[in-house]
This record gives sequence, structure tokens and C-alpha cells, in this order.
Amino acid sequence: MPPAYLYLQPEQHRWLQLTQIPGLGPVTLKQLWQRFGSAEAILLASAHDLTELGLRRSIIDLLGRLNPLTVRDPAVAAIDAWLTEPDHHLLTLDDPLYPDALQQIADPPPLLYLVGDAALLSVPQIALVGSRNASAQGLENGYSYGRYLSEHGLVPTSGLALGIDATAHTGGLDGLGLTVAVLGTGVDRIYPARHRHLAQRIIAQGGVLVSELALGTAPLAQNFPKRNRIISGLSLGVVVVEAALKSGSLITARQALEQGREVFALPGSIHNPLSKGCHSLIRQGALLVDSAEQILQELAPQLPATGLLDVAAGGGDSEPLDQPLDALSPLEQRLLQATGYEATSLDRVVLRSGLPIAQVQAQLLSLELQGWVLAVPGGYQRAPR
Repeated sequence: MPPAYLYLQPEQHRWLQLTQIPGLGPVTLKQLWQRFGSAEAILLASAHDLTELGLRRSIIDLLGRLNPLTVRDPAVAAIDAWLTEPDHHLLTLDDPLYPDALQQIADPPPLLYLVGDAALLSVPQIALVGSRNASAQGLENGYSYGRYLSEHGLVPTSGLALGIDATAHTGGLDGLGLTVAVLGTGVDRIYPARHRHLAQRIIAQGGVLVSELALGTAPLAQNFPKRNRIISGLSLGVVVVEAALKSGSLITARQALEQGREVFALPGSIHNPLSKGCHSLIRQGALLVDSAEQILQELAPQLPATGLLDVAAGGGDSEPLDQPLDALSPLEQRLLQATGYEATSLDRVVLRSGLPIAQVQAQLLSLELQGWVLAVPGGYQRAPR
């Protein structure tokens, strides 16, 4: 008799068994699914048909010996128990709720473990990625772009990592309240641990945590680059907010290009090593953007026609990004000009302004309280307006 699972469906069980066969990765499994139409049909396929598709003899032999509905696997039973929670889902490649955008990439995950509303994965998304050790300005950009794009109909998608990822998620939560987090661990293992509260907030506000990795999978280094293809695959485009030359964010950007997605990059100071990855992408053809509106304008043809997207067509009453300097005194304006958008030491501000250090410190404090400058490691920098 087949094993009795309360929530796990037979087709989900078959997909679970297929993913355990060595040599059957996402690319091959998609090809098999396109040829045969279901996991059950793959398991029932003849050795001749499988050989014609180029499968190795060892894989064909393993497929021939599989009968996934006759053995009760403890690991599968654990998944069945996990599925008892109402917001827990296991999507297979042929599930109606599996997002079309991800299904179209060359190597879609055969399984998606998901906590939250599965339908959110099919809503238009924008990936925002960047450095874990981001600058103050980078963090501000991650948050402000995430919030703005959320408020205009795009769901921010990122990887729940430190730095830019976390600020993008938070921006989405403070916008329309929705965000998608793609994990490099099992969906039941939040990494880093300090983001447990953020993960809880994502679920509480109607967002999604998703992973292709088995429940309980620990944070292993090799899994994080693989999950980046899911971040880009779910999204209409990828925004690289801030990244060094050797960065996982650049991997995501390359995968996005391979998937036919738009790639956007924010320029930064030529002296900031965390801007060099963005500058490299721009030289290679990524779209340079210095406002979130530009992203909406580029993606407008792919977005549903809703009032939220009026700005993409040049409408709306959004505030200008640059505020007038008239409210500042001539002395404050002088100090602002002496402070760069990268971290600028106090000594350099004094040198550039030609003012006494005590006066500079007092005026910088005033500018900081007004939101014009930020105190950062290494000195001060102008705040994005």
C-alpha cells in the first residue's frame, strides 16, 4: 500500500524522489518535464526514450528502480509534517502556483519550499542586491529604492542578507508592505540569525520566504551563488545598488542578463571600492540609473496599467529628489560643498572650507541634524536627497 501522508501529494512525492537522483539537476529535470509532462510520466518513461534524451545509463538505471509511492521515507514524512502549517507550501515545477517567470529560465528549481502567500511570486517583482558591508549612502539607497518601487507597484525581492538586501526588504515593508526573500538555507533556517525578526515581519505583512533547498539545510557557502538565479529569475530586472568588483551581486547581474532580464546599476564615487562593481556593469552595458523613477520608466511596458504606475509615464506628483539649498546659510552651503558623497574626513572638510575646526564641527552638527550630511566611519558624507 502507498504510504499515507496527510498533506504531501503523490506528485510532490515523486518530484522529491527525482531531485534525490545524482546527476539529475534543474536543467535536466526541466528537459524531462517538458518531454514527458509530469514526474509520474518521467518515472514511467522507457529506457529507450530516456537514452534518446542523452541520459547516462547510471541515471536511467536509478530511475527504473524508483517506485516512490511504496516506501515511507522519514525525510519525506518530516516535509509532510512541515506542510501542516497553513502558510507552508511545497511548489513543484508543474504546480499551477509555480511562477511563470521562474519556470521560463534554463534551470528553474524543481521544488520551491515557501512560507507565506504563494500567489505573491507571480506579482511583478524587482530585485535589489548589493554589498553586505554597504556604505551609509548605499544602505539609504537600498531602502529608498525599495520603498519607492514598492509604492509604485513592484515587489522588492532580495536575499535576506546583511547590508543592501535587508534595507531593500525593509523599504518594501515600509512601502506597500510586501517583499520576497530568497534564502540560501532551508526555508526553516533564517540566516543571518539577527534577521529572524525581519523574516517574521515579512511573513506577518503578507510577504514570502522561499528556498529551493531542503528543510534544515545550513548556510553553506556554495548555496548562496545558486540562489541568486532565483532572485533574478523571479524579477523583471535587477538593481545593483552597491557592489565591489568581486561580489555575489555581480553574479546575480550576469545571471539576469542570461535570463533576459534588465540590469540597472547605481553609480557612485570613483573613490569608493563598493562602487567599482556598479561602474564595471555600466561599462558592460547595464543601465545607469540615479533615480527610482528611471527604473519604472524602463520597465513600464512590462507592467500592468494601474494608477500606481502613473509616474512611469511621467505623471504623478512625487517630490523632486533634490531639495533647494536656499534654506541653508552661505556658511552651511560652503561646508556642504566641502563634504563629498563619499566619506570625507574632518581634516579634509576643514582644508577644503578654509574654516577653523571648531566652526566646522559646529556647522557639520547643524547640517547633520537637518539631514544634509551623515556622520560615517572616516568622517562625514553628504546625504542623498
